[in-house]
Amino acid sequence: MNLTTRQPSSRASPSRPPLEWKFSQVFGDRSPGEDIEDVDLISAVEFEKSGDYVAVGDRGGRVVIFETKDGKDTADQHYSRNQLEQLDFVSLNHPEYQYKTEFQSHEPEFDYLKSVEIEEKINKLKWCTRPNGSLFILSTNDKTIKLWKVTDQKVKKAKEMDPRHQVVSSENALLAERSFMSEQDIPSFVTGNYPEWKETVANNTFPSQELHSKIAYNEDTTYARCRRVYANAHDFNINSISNNSDGETFISADDLRINLWNLEISNQSFNIIDMKPSNMEDLTEVITSAEFHPIHCNLLAYSSSRGFIRLVDMRQSALCDYSARILQDAECQGSRSFFTEIVASISDIKFSLDGRHILSRDYMHLKLWDIHMDSSPVATFKIHDHLRPKLCDLYNNDSIFDKFECCISGDGLHFATGSYSNLLRIFSHGVGTEEGSTVEASKDPNRKPLPRARRSSLSNLTRGFHKQGHGSTSLGNEFLWNSSSKLQYLAWHPCTYLIACASGNSLFFYYA
Repeated sequence: MNLTTRQPSSRASPSRPPLEWKFSQVFGDRSPGEDIEDVDLISAVEFEKSGDYVAVGDRGGRVVIFETKDGKDTADQHYSRNQLEQLDFVSLNHPEYQYKTEFQSHEPEFDYLKSVEIEEKINKLKWCTRPNGSLFILSTNDKTIKLWKVTDQKVKKAKEMDPRHQVVSSENALLAERSFMSEQDIPSFVTGNYPEWKETVANNTFPSQELHSKIAYNEDTTYARCRRVYANAHDFNINSISNNSDGETFISADDLRINLWNLEISNQSFNIIDMKPSNMEDLTEVITSAEFHPIHCNLLAYSSSRGFIRLVDMRQSALCDYSARILQDAECQGSRSFFTEIVASISDIKFSLDGRHILSRDYMHLKLWDIHMDSSPVATFKIHDHLRPKLCDLYNNDSIFDKFECCISGDGLHFATGSYSNLLRIFSHGVGTEEGSTVEASKDPNRKPLPRARRSSLSNLTRGFHKQGHGSTSLGNEFLWNSSSKLQYLAWHPCTYLIACASGNSLFFYYA
């Protein structure tokens, strides 16, 4: 049975009930009291356009790829029809993922000219279009962007078999013996006769069969190979990369510049936005996020630390600094305090799939913008308003500078972001309450963990747990605030109501 994904409707009905979110899977779950190494902390999550794959990057410079189960492990092949009818059908209505491969994308480096260490942490991941059966993905740390090609190949391997449990004919055994013997092991005679082999053929046994037999078989193996390296184009740390809808170009953004690249050309890029003033003392804002329009290849949006979103058309000017349409919230221009500009800084923006709306996240709010309305957002969802009395404490411990990502559903009606205490906040436009749904990203105490596996050479995300879920994990609005545990990275499945979110070194999946 193929995986069935629900296509959300294009319109929301006023009588439609709010979504009920349930736990699906978790990878990289840890035992109680287990310490987490800094290199294992997840720093990026991204779904592939079809939703068949999801990539995860961590602070150790590694990329782990998961894929949907292809049907051979689904429940209908393990249960009878009567048993399936008794199961919760919703559990079969959302995709489940399994480990596919992992690779080391970036290594720690040192800039000798600036005497600065460049950490290997993966800042962003972006899937590229698939011209063939291979997968292409962009990954970046603070300075260097890499294009990786991930392919499946069949590798011929040898497997040892016990002859007591395997019946092999003498002719096949002779071929197998010849194929696995080295030149030193094969006796040579002038006459070309092999007395030992003649004797063993007569007895229908072979020397190798007395110990073991070897057979060749094909095994599917996934390889990741770096195809391009885009380096030496940013003086400041890269905070965003975004693929263009033309399938040929992408942008990379740091604090002050946005560069345009061609995927096939790694030694040249074009600077399309430069916010660096002649005198750095005149600097008033920096770029925080940038993204291409999902349909029109000439449009892109970028956000700033002042709470502005600029929508630019690359056809108007080669340098797009001053030909931008500015989206700003007029209601935020009132009374200002020391913390006003800090909490107004936008940490992430996302286009809806139809390109009509932009979702933005600042420290306090999640806002939905219509690109044709630049005076105010069409909807504002409160995330951290309960923390306003604690802004001074948040500033002292630097928590006020935490950056949270946001994501939007394929139908453009539902939005999600993270918060402290590992909370996932989900909202709907025109459906449900203003408070939305709150889900805690943590393991269910009723689930029994698998025996602890030894940490692999790359990542511990291969440890996974599943729950064919009953019971919502939604919480009430009253919850304890814990700044040490925060949910910052998440992504929404492009075709169904499924969210992947990262907390620490664990990747959680929730569905509705």
